[in-house]
Amino acid sequence: MPFEIDPHLPPFSLQICRLCPRRCGCDRTAGSHGFCRTDAGLNIAAITLHRGEEPAISGPLGICNVFFGHCNLQCRFCQNHQISRNDQTIQGAWSLAQATEAIVAILKTGVERLGFVSPSHMAPQMVAIINEVRRHGFRPVIVYNSNGYDRVQTLQALEDWVDVYLPDCKYSDAELARTLSGSADYPEVAAAALTEMYRQKGNLLHLDDNGLALRGLIVRHLVLPGAIPNSLNVLRFLASRLSPRLTLSLMAQYQPTAAVADLPPFNRSLCPEEYDQVVAELDRLGFAHGWLQDVASAGYYNPDFSRSTPFAD
Repeated sequence: MPFEIDPHLPPFSLQICRLCPRRCGCDRTAGSHGFCRTDAGLNIAAITLHRGEEPAISGPLGICNVFFGHCNLQCRFCQNHQISRNDQTIQGAWSLAQATEAIVAILKTGVERLGFVSPSHMAPQMVAIINEVRRHGFRPVIVYNSNGYDRVQTLQALEDWVDVYLPDCKYSDAELARTLSGSADYPEVAAAALTEMYRQKGNLLHLDDNGLALRGLIVRHLVLPGAIPNSLNVLRFLASRLSPRLTLSLMAQYQPTAAVADLPPFNRSLCPEEYDQVVAELDRLGFAHGWLQDVASAGYYNPDFSRSTPFAD
């Protein structure tokens, strides 16, 4: 259901949509005709408490995450494929009042972080939600959790709205990005986007007295099976173009989906030896802040969005 965008909020246009690097230029107020197949409604797939993010994001109480439906990437291995596929219908229609009520109910339990997952194509909706939550007297730390395929101009408009950027840096290999995500330009687009996030937040992750993030940048990278050179070059980019002092989350949680069943080596899990190679390069480059994962824990991170609580405790 469409909503009126407050003229005092950042000047995003849904009538000529160029929010993300796809720059479709479609009129989303007239329907869902762009790459992401979302209209001018809120297009929310789920609002839920999530305890499985990085420790500085979730903490002991978790984060209130707003999962937007569909995505401006179509990664064949996406763990959120139940809600991220653009050829699926987004179930349910949230009004701004309903979304705010659900968020506020979680914030009232003591949760102090509000995250937006897959927001790259939903910036106006995200800002409208933040503004409404603030009108209800809450000022949570805002976390922008994206795939890294973001448009610099949109990020610039969000500078005063986002406290913590939590982007992926998926690919250094254009052909791999084309094969798995349909975006051969991902390496250059993500490089520009992360550079802008770094300009805004720097390499220091500001923490409160409980070790929870207040402001900064955390970069995620998922190591893919059989694609170790891609990961090594991602780390080298981050160290040389940004800084080895930034906070890095090196993930080992890859699990093959049905969409890659016929695409070796991506139809298998990550081997511990592969992950160890990437960790060795991380150490060589001097990264010292962030988190590693146990390869054996991969199954823990898969949500089920057919449930009212997608993430098992």
